[in-house]
Amino acid sequence: MMPQNLENLPGAELVLPGLLDIAEGRLETIEALLVMVGSPRLRRLGFDLPEVYPVLPEHALYQKLCEIHGESAHSRYNSLGRRLVSFERALAMLIRMER
Repeated sequence: MMPQNLENLPGAELVLPGLLDIAEGRLETIEALLVMVGSPRLRRLGFDLPEVYPVLPEHALYQKLCEIHGESAHSRYNSLGRRLVSFERALAMLIRMER
């Protein structure tokens, strides 16, 4: 069972739209690609996500960031990764607290 108030977790502003994008078939958004990157752990935390995607999400995310942010793509990629990990850790803690 998924905890309530996921929108209050750090990184939720990226992960929750990414989950919606994937559910609606929009697999090329930054948010969807970020969720795909984190999908192994997100699946373990209870999200129903595909096992396989039509793209390598890490490469596709970095390429999209290069198109948008140019030379700052690397720092943006790392920043998004930190937000994803923050969400995953906060959710794991929330799940443990609710047990």
